Amino acid sequence: MQIFLEQLHQVLDQKYILTEDQDKNPYLTDWRKRYTGKALAVVLPRTAQEVAQIIRLCAINQVAVVPQGGHTGFCGGATPDSSGKQIVLNLKRMNTIREIDVANQTITVEAGCILQAIQEKAAAQDFLFPLSLGAEGSCMIGGNLATNAGGTNVLRYGNTRDLCLGLEVVTAKGEIWNGLKGLRKDNTGYDLRDLFIGSEGTLGIITAAVMKLYPLPISQWTTLVAADSVVSTITLLNLFQKRATSLLTGFEMMTQESLDLNEKHFPQMANPLKGNPPYTVLIELSDHESEAHVRQLLETILEEAFEAGLISDAVIANNLAQANTFWHMREHITLAQAEEGANLKHDITIPLSALESFIEETDALVRAKFPGVRIINFGHLGDGNLHYNIAPPIGVDHKAFNLTNEKPIHELVYAQVERCQGSISAEHGVGQLKLEGLRAHKGEVAHELMKTLKRALDPQNILNPHKVVSI
Repeated sequence: MQIFLEQLHQVLDQKYILTEDQDKNPYLTDWRKRYTGKALAVVLPRTAQEVAQIIRLCAINQVAVVPQGGHTGFCGGATPDSSGKQIVLNLKRMNTIREIDVANQTITVEAGCILQAIQEKAAAQDFLFPLSLGAEGSCMIGGNLATNAGGTNVLRYGNTRDLCLGLEVVTAKGEIWNGLKGLRKDNTGYDLRDLFIGSEGTLGIITAAVMKLYPLPISQWTTLVAADSVVSTITLLNLFQKRATSLLTGFEMMTQESLDLNEKHFPQMANPLKGNPPYTVLIELSDHESEAHVRQLLETILEEAFEAGLISDAVIANNLAQANTFWHMREHITLAQAEEGANLKHDITIPLSALESFIEETDALVRAKFPGVRIINFGHLGDGNLHYNIAPPIGVDHKAFNLTNEKPIHELVYAQVERCQGSISAEHGVGQLKLEGLRAHKGEVAHELMKTLKRALDPQNILNPHKVVSI
């Protein structure tokens, strides 16, 4: 391996090749501190050409490479194994916003660009880049693309895949595919872009992308509403979709247990609705007309919801600061869980038609088999994405509980997901966390097709091996 390291020095300056433990350690543990690996080196390239040279050296020396962005993933997809023979390829130095094409309404960005920086650059040109995540201050667009991240605006704008028009990718051979075209129509055979998006660096390394921009909304109104049941929240969603159509940009559901945990660790995040109802729904409308127009529409829909008995209370944000407070309530649930201790996460998607059945039956099964557990259920109700997480009973050691009960709880929840024809991964990806269960979930034919693609594009299995699919 010494020869390989010497070859790396021909590509990168010494300060961008980290080999000392104290320098490598920040890159070796995932965000949830669930996985910790070892690495031969951590390399920090600045250009796609440097990435290509590094990958060519890896191919020659049969060294596996783990691509890494902001290191905010939940499934261990950017964490090396324990062999100490892999390198981590962190793209944080590739952070240039190459171009904003005003006429085409696109922005071309490198993989290491922080999501929030892209949002701010777009806003400075009176555009909206709608991808929005709790980790947007540290996650990077390359990782968002690699996992096909979702976030809070999927209902209106789609996942990261739907926001991307073109990619620049380094292949397992160390070749650069330049597909940075800002075209909304390009029917010339296989869609290579969609092949790499969501592949978590197992088929190629995304180094840059052309992303869609949208006109910046003139006004936004945000409200919190109280509902007593799952069916009420779904009926409320249908009402807003019918009345507000494309103006509906956010529809987030939070359970009472989720917000209780929030208030425990962040008292300033107390629910302003009376009595912290069984279900709190955060709704946002965005408009390109006047503030009065969307405010009137929101009030009209809420009045109809009150009259139909769908909601029992509502608070409309009077200013941007209060709207941000509502969104912070939603975003802090994840932080509250981290403060409380390790919990068992399920990032799942359920068809809206089966959502009531899933929640009621799964809640009952979990509580019956694991008495005292806390079900921290919240998520993007508008697209059926639930973060259905299980915390141990109060006073029970988190590590001991998870060690004993992780497998049976996962099996129970995922069996319910299958019963409802849902997905075991909605927006966090597969990584190494869900690798074992993917074959059964995808089905034999789909899983074999995935393995065929992996063998064809990465025959040496050097790109993020043992993530997503094993060959």
